[in-house]
Amino acid sequence: MSAAQDAPAESRDRSPTGQSSPTGPAGSGSADSRTPVLSARGMVKTFGRVVGLDGVDLDLYPGEVLAIIGDNGAGKSTLIKCLSGAYTLDSGELTLDGEPVTFRVPQDAREAGIETVYQTLAVIPALDIASNLYLAREERRTGLLGSVLGMRDRASQSVQGLGIQTIQNMGQAVETLSGGQRQAVAVARAAAFGSKVVILDEPTAALGVKESTAVLEMIKQLRDKGLPVILISHNMPHVWEVADRIHIQRLARRVAVITPQSHSMNDGVAIMTGAMTVDGNDSNKETAA
Repeated sequence: MSAAQDAPAESRDRSPTGQSSPTGPAGSGSADSRTPVLSARGMVKTFGRVVGLDGVDLDLYPGEVLAIIGDNGAGKSTLIKCLSGAYTLDSGELTLDGEPVTFRVPQDAREAGIETVYQTLAVIPALDIASNLYLAREERRTGLLGSVLGMRDRASQSVQGLGIQTIQNMGQAVETLSGGQRQAVAVARAAAFGSKVVILDEPTAALGVKESTAVLEMIKQLRDKGLPVILISHNMPHVWEVADRIHIQRLARRVAVITPQSHSMNDGVAIMTGAMTVDGNDSNKETAA
């Protein structure tokens, strides 16, 4: 998705306000007392006159799946690109484990323990599974075949650790895998090296029912291992199945943070389209727009 497509059309001729949401997640009723692994305050990102993010706040807590939903152009892709170092913020603050951080390139975020799986997957079809898992992180061991065999062993452990049963041969070329298996390789790579946060952008897009179920199970596995996950998805049933909290974007701003227990899927869609608003200080006060 391009920057212009990701930013809201309605905001093209206005400047960002930089306004942040009230303390605590909007629609949650009160501030969360836990310490977030990843936190963002007042994120602003513009592309000329196009506003991608307008004072967005975000908190990600240990061992949770935080889903980010919103209509096209709401700023979802811009948000995760700022969190993963693909974009630099115009203004705003990022903290990781309570320490301020600045990501100027994706490698900065990766070195800090944040791994991202984009919609394009970023796998190389001609390489085998092990080579894709260790892409740009190749391990060198003594001997002619030491590096290859060592990476294949550890790649197999990473894949099996996520309960992936459909991939057995780490020497198999990725181009021979199904869409779901390729997604599994990308998620396994993120889980293997994402020591702090894993970000998944539309991981079930273009997958069948069986393959989507397998990917959702992998997300649950990551959460059960204590690794926090940010999930971007347009698939509402999938979001309500795996998410612990749901961050809703609308017109480049965060308009609410809800839970699957507090709001239905219809409520979530109504909030992201503007048909329903949520009072930041009382989640029980919703009014029709």
